[in-house]
Amino acid sequence: MKKINIVSILASIVMILVTYAGYELYERKVPKERSIKVGIIYDGDESAPYTANFVKSKRQIEAEYGAKVQFVEKTCISDENAESVLRELCREDCNLIFTTSYGYGEAAKKLAAEYPDIEFCQATCANANDDPVLDNYHTFMGHIYEGRYIAGVAAGMKLSELIKEGVLKPGDIKIGYVAAFPYAEVISGYTAFFLGVRSECPDAVMYVRYTNTWESYSKEKECTEKLLDEGCVLISQHSDTTGPAAACEARSGSQIVFHVGYNQSMMDVAPKTSLISTKINWTPYMKTAVDACINGYKIESRVDATIHGHDAGAGFDKDWVQMVELNTLIATEGTEERIEELEAEFIKGSIKVFEGDYTGTNPMDREDVYDLSEGYVENQDSSAPTFHYVLDDVIIEEK
Repeated sequence: MKKINIVSILASIVMILVTYAGYELYERKVPKERSIKVGIIYDGDESAPYTANFVKSKRQIEAEYGAKVQFVEKTCISDENAESVLRELCREDCNLIFTTSYGYGEAAKKLAAEYPDIEFCQATCANANDDPVLDNYHTFMGHIYEGRYIAGVAAGMKLSELIKEGVLKPGDIKIGYVAAFPYAEVISGYTAFFLGVRSECPDAVMYVRYTNTWESYSKEKECTEKLLDEGCVLISQHSDTTGPAAACEARSGSQIVFHVGYNQSMMDVAPKTSLISTKINWTPYMKTAVDACINGYKIESRVDATIHGHDAGAGFDKDWVQMVELNTLIATEGTEERIEELEAEFIKGSIKVFEGDYTGTNPMDREDVYDLSEGYVENQDSSAPTFHYVLDDVIIEEK
């Protein structure tokens, strides 16, 4: 009986130990939900459409996760001050930091190397997969060329309508573009827009003026006014304020002019001239990154997008790119239906934007020329745009 009792006791002890070990192993394998602190730095404030989109995404996350997420925001941060502000967020024990401007990329990656326990998610940059590759540094961006192209089609349809009505003369269609910098992100965007215009109005020529800043209402407005003085009948933009829309609206009573915006609807600023806008929807990525951080998952393992290493991107297929409020009072009849068709085609992957009887030249290296008859696949290897060729003869950069 004693032997039986001893054996029973030993068996019970073994069972307890095995159960405990199994529980410990389970605990290690299954991530634990936790509350986190999230830092965000912006190059502007909520008055700027670009920043406002990130703020909207942040509020959606707050509404869903409540007390599980505490946000710390830093607004109007210049590229030069990004490193010091990021250090502040690291010292405030943030678990996750979103950096929202291209110019923050270098500082964000530097801090990610110093703070390996903090996740850094950098928007609109392409350095996540460059050496050194860091497990806690990620990049993300929507395939915005898709939205730019559709906005261009809507604009081209309007121009074509005005030609048919005899308001504009074919062969003399000048459009303008207010651009921040001659970066690939900007060049890719305005090229996609222009090719969208040309799909409906093949005689159009585009003139580009750079502000050399992301956010200056006065400079953007000034560039727009110069383009209008030169005879441009439609203006679009890759800049962060409503300055171009306001300038177009101010001229609407004295000359033919229409406007295509970015980041938000600009119909409140330019109800007579603003046709449509497009934007990146940051919520899908930001929400997933927050959820992964709360639950202890690797971010890329949870993001529904095209993944390249530590980089994620998507377009209309995952709702990362959206069209914003078509102005049906001034848009050409059938534009709404055409937009729906094009969105469906992008989702199916059946549209080739960067293709045609054009050559393009790299503005930073005049020897670097690309023939678009070969076609160019944008966002093939990264979420950030890479097309950086200005189309010869049909897109003119102005000083």
